[in-house]
Amino acid sequence: VQLQASGGGLVQAGGSLRLSCAASERTFGVYAMGWFRQAPGKEREFVAAIARYGGSTNYADSVKGRFTISRDNAKNTVILQMNSLKPEDTAVYYCAAASRFNIVGGTGDEMDYWGKGTLVTVSS
Repeated sequence: VQLQASGGGLVQAGGSLRLSCAASERTFGVYAMGWFRQAPGKEREFVAAIARYGGSTNYADSVKGRFTISRDNAKNTVILQMNSLKPEDTAVYYCAAASRFNIVGGTGDEMDYWGKGTLVTVSS
């Protein structure tokens, strides 16, 4: 499956951005979807995930209460709504798909497919 992330940009602290990830495959619903990010000089980290067909979600502690992940299986799309952004949220954000798990939340090694990242920059 091919994934295309979009929606990144420059925003002031406290602002919002909405990231979108479009998948190429009609059987999109069978994949657990996740968002990961990598800041300059840091390792990749988990941000949020949503289970196959929707329902269960999982968030990193650092984004709980500020970010919301959702999916529209009819449109083959997963969304990451990011509110109350902080400078430490600055990173390249990647969407990814996993075929072997109902929901993810690890290092990213469990993911099977990755999209190209989209840069999010939060200014103070």
